[in-house]
Amino acid sequence: MTTETTDDILVIGAGIIGLSAALELQKQGCRVRILDRTGVAAEASAASAGAFAFTDIVPLATPGIMRKAPKWLLDPLGPLSVPPAYALQIAPWMLRFWRASWRSRYQAALQAQVLLMAHSRAALERQIADVEGEPLMQREGQMQLYEGDTAFRAALPGWQLRREHGIRFDLLRSPEAIAEVQPGLAPRFTHAAFTPDWMNTVNPKTWAEHLAQTFVDRGGRIDTAEVNALRSEGGQTVAQTKDGPVPAAQIVVACGAWSHHLARTLGENIPLETERGYNTTLPPGAFGLKTHLTFPAHGFVVTKIDGGVRVGGAVELGGLKLPPNYRRADILLQKAKHFLPDLDTAGGTQWMGFRPSMPDSLPVISRSARADGVIYAFGHGHLGLTQAAGTAELVAALAANIPAALPVQPYSATRF
Repeated sequence: MTTETTDDILVIGAGIIGLSAALELQKQGCRVRILDRTGVAAEASAASAGAFAFTDIVPLATPGIMRKAPKWLLDPLGPLSVPPAYALQIAPWMLRFWRASWRSRYQAALQAQVLLMAHSRAALERQIADVEGEPLMQREGQMQLYEGDTAFRAALPGWQLRREHGIRFDLLRSPEAIAEVQPGLAPRFTHAAFTPDWMNTVNPKTWAEHLAQTFVDRGGRIDTAEVNALRSEGGQTVAQTKDGPVPAAQIVVACGAWSHHLARTLGENIPLETERGYNTTLPPGAFGLKTHLTFPAHGFVVTKIDGGVRVGGAVELGGLKLPPNYRRADILLQKAKHFLPDLDTAGGTQWMGFRPSMPDSLPVISRSARADGVIYAFGHGHLGLTQAAGTAELVAALAANIPAALPVQPYSATRF
C-alpha cells in the first residue's frame, strides 16, 4: 500500500462528504486519492432519505429538550431513543448534549447552522452544474404534517424562525389543502407546511456513485483500505494501513462515524456519537408520492427513491457495536401504512446505517490541533448529504490556507 509518490491530499472516506471534498480539492488543482475501508457509498451515504434538508436549521439540542430524556429510555421504539445497554457509555456525550441545549449555546449553534445551510445550498447548485448532475435531482418540495390544531400551533415558532432566515413555505390548514399537494393521506393530518424549494436526489447512492465516477474520470484514484492510525513525520502526514503507510502532504478525515477513532490516534478526543437510522425501501408502484413527506411528531419521513418509496428515520443513539433492532424499521413502516392507507408495504428492503453525530448538531470542519496536515470533515448527523458540497468548499479553503466563505470557528474540533 506504500505509494511511490506522495499524494498532495489523501481523503479517508468515500461517502458523500469525502467524495465531495475530493472533487473540490481536485478542482483546485490538487492530486487527490481516496481510501475507504469498504468502498464508495457503502455506509450511511448508501441509503439515506435522499433529502437536501436546507430548511432543517434548528439543532437537535434545543432548550428544554432534556425534560424529555426519561422517555427515551422508557420507549426503545420511539422516535428518539437510547438503548439501555448503551446508556452508561453515552452519558458523557449526553452531558455535552445537555450543555449544548443551554439557551446561549443553542443560539450560537443555530446561527452557525443557518450560515452553513445557506452556504451549502449555493455550493450544491455549483456542484450539480459542475458534475452535470441535474438528471439525478428531484425538485418536488417537502411537506411537514401535523395532527390537529394544537400540534400545528406548537410548530409555528419554528416556522417563524425559518421565515426570519429567508426560507419559503406555505401553511396548509385543512385536509383538502393538503390533498392538493399530496393525495392519499389519512384525514388525521389536518395541517401542514409545504416548502417548495426543498429538493431530493433520485437515489443517494446513485448520486454518490456519480460523484465518484466524475472524480475518477478527472484523474482521481479510489482504493479500498482500512486506515487504523494517523501520524506526522518528516514534514508529511501518514495514514497507516495494515498493508503499510500511505504518506500525503495533507489528509482529510471524512470517514463518518469512525472518524473520531482516527482522531484519537493523534491524541484528540472528539465527542462523536453514532446516530443509528433505520429505513425500509419499497419498490416502484408502492404509492403515488408527489413530494417528500415529514412526520415530525413521529420522527420519520417518506420519500421517493428510484420511483419507489423509502420509509425511514428515527434516532437511536446506540454506538457502532450493538446489533441492529429492525423492529424500529417495522414500526415506522406500520405507521406509514396508517398514515398512507393505500401504501403497499410488500417487497421492502430494510437497512440500518451509522450517522456521525455531535452534541451540538454542528459538524467538525477544521484542522487537527495535533497535526497541522490533518483536516477533519465529519459529524454531520443526518445532514451529511445536505451539507456535503458546502463542507467540501470549506475543506478546500482550509487545505489551501485561504479564507473560507464563512467563519469556520464554530465547527472547530476543539470547541468542546
